[in-house]
Amino acid sequence: MSKPSTKHTVFTNARIYTLNAQLPLVDTLVVADGYIVDMGMYENLHTHWSGADVNTVDLQGRTVTPGLIDSHVHLSWVGSNFLYLNLTGVQSKAEMLQRVRERAQSVPAGEWLVGLGWDENLFGDGGIPAIEELDAVTPHCPVSLMRVCGHAMLVNRQALKVCGVDASTPIPQGGSVVLDPATKAPTGLLLETASLLITPHIPEPTYDQLKSSLRQAVKLALKSGLTGAHTEDLRYLGGLDQTYQMYDELIHEEDLGLRCNLLIDHQHMPHLKARGMHAGYGDDKLRIGAVKIFSDGAFGRRTALLSQPYADSPQEHGVAVFSPEQLLDIVRQARALSMPVAVHAIGDQAVQNVLDALDAVGPVRYRDRVIHAQLIRQDMLERLKGPNRIVDIQPRFVASDFPWVMERLGQERMPFAYAWKTMMDNGVACAGGSDSPVEPIQPLLGIHAAVTRRAPGERHEGWNPAERLSVLDALRLFTQGGAYATNEEDVKGSLAPGKYADFTVYSQDIVAAQDADVLLETQIEMTVIGGQVYYQKG
Repeated sequence: MSKPSTKHTVFTNARIYTLNAQLPLVDTLVVADGYIVDMGMYENLHTHWSGADVNTVDLQGRTVTPGLIDSHVHLSWVGSNFLYLNLTGVQSKAEMLQRVRERAQSVPAGEWLVGLGWDENLFGDGGIPAIEELDAVTPHCPVSLMRVCGHAMLVNRQALKVCGVDASTPIPQGGSVVLDPATKAPTGLLLETASLLITPHIPEPTYDQLKSSLRQAVKLALKSGLTGAHTEDLRYLGGLDQTYQMYDELIHEEDLGLRCNLLIDHQHMPHLKARGMHAGYGDDKLRIGAVKIFSDGAFGRRTALLSQPYADSPQEHGVAVFSPEQLLDIVRQARALSMPVAVHAIGDQAVQNVLDALDAVGPVRYRDRVIHAQLIRQDMLERLKGPNRIVDIQPRFVASDFPWVMERLGQERMPFAYAWKTMMDNGVACAGGSDSPVEPIQPLLGIHAAVTRRAPGERHEGWNPAERLSVLDALRLFTQGGAYATNEEDVKGSLAPGKYADFTVYSQDIVAAQDADVLLETQIEMTVIGGQVYYQKG
């Protein structure tokens, strides 16, 4: 072969898992103009790739994999943790109220206190704060506190008053205002779309504030080893135009590097058409992705839609954000724009409704996604493995949702709950994401959860251990799966000549390790995108 005159970089002295069946393990990658041009063992390559026009990077024996991709994240929401009161990981109701009290001391009278990330399943001292308790620590300002899942909001009485919400207020379809059984007054807890009664009254951050917080989220993604992210942000960043502009400025003008695929909330489809945008619109760093739709809620507040009642609350089946007819109509609107859809569906009835809609409209060029699919049934496997479909899973949910989710669903449904291995063994294509900030953005935590089926620090064989994945299969979720979800498997997801030079460098060998807990100790040493180092430890 002849060596081109362009500048080349040789990354060598590494244990490189390529996920390429023809050459699965090498120690050297040769990169030029953002692409891999050669790879193999250094002893066979160094005589050809040497000289003044070659830059050599010694990776000092570290481990390399294809660049990690998060197939489902909300980078804008991750960024809001830098902007608002962050309640992620709070361990008790008392701690939550104390954090709110401390923040309230710096909030002027009448101005909003906004927070997010609380999860009552972590609390060891009771349930969600009562509205009276919230009023006591925030007597002078309206408060809005979004649950970690984004499907529930807690507010105080001042917020209800400012927004004109009481027991008689009409609720947007698919939501509910929780009322006290005795007084019939609002408890301060709003589920699903009922939060729309509050959010329009909260002053919007400035463009510069949003952009600054998003910048920090992108940098956190790079530090976590991510080379790509499929992110849904229009609801948080002010619509299509502002979201695209913000990413364009950060990714292109500031050269932050992360390859971003933007999911488009279904309400913005008219704006897509007006701007002539479509799936795949953009370039190798910033692209338009699928149309995002919600079909149900989450297990935490029993709003995920089930075909049979909840085991711990037999009067509840969950919430359908849209009727099957309405869901089908939205999917048809997407198809009129030749757009794929990415539909949030956690409960088995929600998954069935999505599959019914997809079967009715037929495929387009780009792949449709069923997001989460935390509860399925045996009869769905054949339908889920359709040639133009992929299931977008979040393995880390296992670490957060067990054991309490077993009470919600009952033992009879457990074999098909969070059944990632069953799906993959039956030929269902899967991609791996975090749904951050619902779960931590670090993909190594997702891989650990997929392999162990338990939370860090727990010592048991895993929740439903038959569904544990190998490290390689879990790694494929966050590499090949992410590339397949956006029809980009020809340029990323594995390492081979002609593909993007996107790879992640680790402090130790995560693939060959005998103990999966090594994943928890592993550091991201370097994140390389298009052959350029965008993050390096230290």
